[in-house]
Amino acid sequence: MSSTNTDQPLYQAREPIFPRRVSGKFRNLKWVIMAVTLGIYYLAPWIRWDRGPSLPDQAILIDLANRRFFFFWIEIWPHEFYFIAGLLIMAGLGLFLFTSALGRVWCGYACPQTVWTDLFILVERWIEGDRNARLRLHRQKKWDLRKIRLRLTKYLSWVLIGLATGGAWVFYFADAPTLLRDLVTLNAHPVAYTTMAILTGTTVFFGGIAREQICIYACPWPRIQAAMMDEDTLTVAYREWRGEPRGKLKKGHLDPDQGDCIDCMACVNVCPMGIDIRDGQQLECITCALCIDACDDVMAKIGKPRGLIDYMALSDEDQERKGAPPRPIWEHVLRPRTMLYTGLWTLVGVLLVVALFIRSDIEVTVAPVRNPTFVTLSDGTIRNTYEVRLLNKHGEDRPFRISVTGDSALRVQLEGTPYEMVTVPADSMLNQRVYVLAPRGSEPASSEVTPFRFWVEDLGNGDRVYKDTIFNGSAN
Repeated sequence: MSSTNTDQPLYQAREPIFPRRVSGKFRNLKWVIMAVTLGIYYLAPWIRWDRGPSLPDQAILIDLANRRFFFFWIEIWPHEFYFIAGLLIMAGLGLFLFTSALGRVWCGYACPQTVWTDLFILVERWIEGDRNARLRLHRQKKWDLRKIRLRLTKYLSWVLIGLATGGAWVFYFADAPTLLRDLVTLNAHPVAYTTMAILTGTTVFFGGIAREQICIYACPWPRIQAAMMDEDTLTVAYREWRGEPRGKLKKGHLDPDQGDCIDCMACVNVCPMGIDIRDGQQLECITCALCIDACDDVMAKIGKPRGLIDYMALSDEDQERKGAPPRPIWEHVLRPRTMLYTGLWTLVGVLLVVALFIRSDIEVTVAPVRNPTFVTLSDGTIRNTYEVRLLNKHGEDRPFRISVTGDSALRVQLEGTPYEMVTVPADSMLNQRVYVLAPRGSEPASSEVTPFRFWVEDLGNGDRVYKDTIFNGSAN
């Protein structure tokens, strides 16, 4: 009978990763992208855009109370959600395009998890020092005043970053200056404080504590990316035919029988995922290219050509092993798969732009009241009732005239006014009950169904829209 050792843990404890500082073109590119993306995120709610006296002047605003989305001069209403759906489709196609061409370039450079993790690591490095100093502090068992001071400073800085992140998010849903004043004076709605607290906690946990664990275990994209990549995809890889057999640098000289890799571990020490790129393609790799900067720096110091670790395609391996140069980058990027994604992405974008510019500034929906389908008045007139919704997208009040065509016997009567005209407030929707009447003995009154058309005219500029519906008669 076999026995098990209950003292053995079922799972290995996570060993925190402390990436070493590195400099180079890819690291500089990541700094630029981090500064731009974080700058847009934190500053965008404060940009003003004048839309007139009756509309908010925040350039980017998700107005949940009035169910609208403002983006500079563009205003999206709930029934125009297809614009948001189109943008999501473009985002998906763009992700497919970049992944098929350059691997997980989104994950390595622009993913929010990567950007905020980079920021948290940067703050950690400022406070606790570079990799070796952070490792010593982590392994130090004794919690002396120095360790307590450094850890408290780091965690407080992380919380402030998380608070700024949650604060910036809620500013997208209300007027930013007004909400900031209410937050400071403790007059804001509890939902705002709750949202900020949740986002602060999740930002600190995702970017400061969990870090690479989110990319490895929580994000589904590493498991999907294989379907987007092929042998022509450019991704970060190690030229093992050039680097092997690896060996240490002895007395400043390389053994002529060994490869260019001197096993310095620089590529491993800078990796935010804690992997060794020399082991081949791995699910954990986010293609951030920091290992390229680290390896190129070492190669320059020992007098070897750069590119031992580089962006490369699997299809170039055979000719590179023979000493031939790889194919030009454009041959890898411009291939049927990427051109298909580009074409689809462009098509969706063009359709959205066309839809945006051809949409009318007024819209109407008509809903017949079916209970009852018609009413017979004392003089024999047949009356149908309709709920007409008038949407005025202009920044000022507009007079709309409602009329019908289809049968000359039909006439319109608006509830609450003796006129055929109603004023719709600026940038709002008005529900107007409309009666359509047919005199006794007329064709619509005696027919079971008569099709006709509602017309709505903007008397301010002459724009007209219509909706087709039916008139129910007595059929006697």
